[in-house]
Amino acid sequence: MRTLTGNEAIAEAMRQVNPDVIAAYPITPSTPVVEKFAKFVADGVVDTELVTTESEHSAMSACVGAAAAGGRVMTATGAVGLAFMFEVIYVASSFRLPIVVAIANRALNAPLNIHGDHSDTMAARDSGWIQLYSENPQECYDNIIQAVKIAEHPKVRTPVMVCFDGFQTSHMIENLYVEPDEVVKRFIGEYKPIYPLLDYEHPVTYGAWDRPDYLMEHKRSQVEGLYAALEVINDVGKEYEKLTGRRYGLIEAYKLEDAELGIVVMSATASTVKDVVNKLREQGVKAGLLRIRAFRPFPASEVAKNLASLKSVAVLDRSWTGGAIGGPLFHEVCSALYNLDTHPKVVNYIYGIGGRDVYPEHIEGVYQDLSKIAKTGRIERLLGYLNLRE
Repeated sequence: MRTLTGNEAIAEAMRQVNPDVIAAYPITPSTPVVEKFAKFVADGVVDTELVTTESEHSAMSACVGAAAAGGRVMTATGAVGLAFMFEVIYVASSFRLPIVVAIANRALNAPLNIHGDHSDTMAARDSGWIQLYSENPQECYDNIIQAVKIAEHPKVRTPVMVCFDGFQTSHMIENLYVEPDEVVKRFIGEYKPIYPLLDYEHPVTYGAWDRPDYLMEHKRSQVEGLYAALEVINDVGKEYEKLTGRRYGLIEAYKLEDAELGIVVMSATASTVKDVVNKLREQGVKAGLLRIRAFRPFPASEVAKNLASLKSVAVLDRSWTGGAIGGPLFHEVCSALYNLDTHPKVVNYIYGIGGRDVYPEHIEGVYQDLSKIAKTGRIERLLGYLNLRE
């Protein structure tokens, strides 16, 4: 048992993975990840090549180069840092390079705000990366280790973002289980790169010009890695459970078996919702929670299976989507339910933008709204906001 912040838990997992290359251009609130790992390098604890670059764009470019060469590669960033990587993150996924990146979720400008919301990774949701969202420091640690195995699986070979709430999970101190180094080393196994540039006996080309008569086929094959990840994420989670006793899948269904009212949410806010669900259950309210751990690939069938029998559902989005009818998680949930013969009424709430607090009374208010919708069958307001001055 160790007492670590989310950032420290990720750095500790990275130390145990001992990747070949970490490229670094630190940005708050993920800066402590690279600071702590740089000390591991300086102290000779790991034999990783730490590449310090002059920008996030260069950091991801270095990751792509090192991964294409055949290395096991990682980095950390968030917010405008991820936005500055944007051109290259598409290169990483298109090359099917199993890079793992820790993302301390943070608002995008403007006005300037360094606190947590999901605007950064939601902007990258269609880049072809797998996205895992972490509820607490323990899951940050566990997700980094599992992400390595998921990304490198022969059927997947796709980069992974491990996301966690900036200035909440990133700086939250928690007691967590850290597995022995040899156990982690055995779990992730030896990395065997496919088509490495440094295999001079079998030369390959990366980044060649792709004409209109082949790009669609290449993109079609790329998405197979994401589809395959649905099964692989579950399989890796089961294997990790046998090792640690901690189980992870695509989603977490909390007291949904007999629920009538449900909230769908990602990351740290799930803990607050669980506390409210426990309180409402004591009052006889059939409340439940569906936490999305894997947003990409989106587990549509599992979401539909767990929500189909509910009377009303609220999706909580921690990002703002300009001009759309609701947030990105809301759209995904509605799409998953659309073709069912019967499905619950679904509403959307935007919350926590730029680090705005959300208290249990706000979550209780959402369940009260859901109760009214369940009784009347009518939705008076499709999109609402939590803790907003209006």
